[in-house]
Amino acid sequence: MKVIIIGGGAAGMMAAYQAAKEGNQVLLYEKNEKLGKKLFITGKGRCNVTNACEIEELFDHVVTNKEFLYSGFYSFSNEMVMELFEELGCPLKVERGNRVFPVSDHSSDVISALERGLKAQHVKVFLNTKVKGLIIKEEQACGVRLESGDTVMGDKIIVTTGGMSYQATGSTGDGYDFAKKVGHKVTKLTPALVPFQIREDFCQKLMGLSLRNVGVTLCADGKKVYEDFGEMLFTHFGISGPVVLSASSYIRQYQGKELKFLIDLKPALTKEQLDHRVLKDFQQVMNKDFGNSLDHLLPKKLIPVVIQLSGIPEHKKVNEITKEERQQLVSVLKRMELTITGVRGFKEAIITQGGVDVKEINPGTMESKKIRGLYFAGEVLDLDAVTGGFNLQIAWSTGYLAGMN
Repeated sequence: MKVIIIGGGAAGMMAAYQAAKEGNQVLLYEKNEKLGKKLFITGKGRCNVTNACEIEELFDHVVTNKEFLYSGFYSFSNEMVMELFEELGCPLKVERGNRVFPVSDHSSDVISALERGLKAQHVKVFLNTKVKGLIIKEEQACGVRLESGDTVMGDKIIVTTGGMSYQATGSTGDGYDFAKKVGHKVTKLTPALVPFQIREDFCQKLMGLSLRNVGVTLCADGKKVYEDFGEMLFTHFGISGPVVLSASSYIRQYQGKELKFLIDLKPALTKEQLDHRVLKDFQQVMNKDFGNSLDHLLPKKLIPVVIQLSGIPEHKKVNEITKEERQQLVSVLKRMELTITGVRGFKEAIITQGGVDVKEINPGTMESKKIRGLYFAGEVLDLDAVTGGFNLQIAWSTGYLAGMN
């Protein structure tokens, strides 16, 4: 069969490789000057290929429509992804949190491996070629119209055009238009894995400060909706970093509620243990001002903000601080409260939440339930996960299924 694939990102390249391996003639159309443009910048240019957790754990990290991925994850698991990249000449390593990266730390090696695979399977790749629309006859996909005015006929079409995030890489929502025009529902599109805007102005004073090993909790109207542990960063508009990005994927259903982001600066200690630690520190510096007593406890940049939040005057002598005041300081360290006013836009989002409604897609094949011979895979679908290689696993698994079928 002649298979036409629109979009040369992660899902598109995987679908092309697999479809060609099944003995089909495959044509891959990419509007950019090279394949894998978004893949190139993922994981800060290192490309977090997948996550090496147990397969059941993959589902725990999917935010939207995890049940839909049952066939995908079991048909082409994280272990199978890793084996394929090793076979294609891209050795991998596993880092903290089971994150999988190329040994070289270069995303270009992941793309090169896929390109070698495509070449070996004789996939015809057309770069700088934009598809304008799908050709559908009697509810059957039978070709595409190119921007040049040409039409290309085929037996099957796989749409892997990505989402709306990182638009400079070509993710400009083309696939959503294709889907809508042929009668598919596209759910609401919002930026995900995206930094938070924060009301408290002390974030600006902390700009550039990175915190490691903090515990964080996201609350909506006082109810805990997500918690995590890891790294975060203060910015001129609010907060970013891995734990923030993952938390952002959970706020879609809580729009309109009061959103708070709570930081536990000392998650390894209980309140009692931390109080004991503070008391011990205080005993070393009894005659100093409170403002000069926290150097062993906190990064320098954070000290003035914590002093302000504690309500203890900075020039008060440590030996004059009451037990109540000390406990108030401990409360601030265990629960630093930030108010979320919004998220940044698609330009800063790693992925898109929302997409082609998976209720209209066959989860075992990725084929449309409305149009025969039309398939969707990757970020164009209403599927997303937290950070750690899980979104790329979704792309590989759904791309594989579409190519297989």
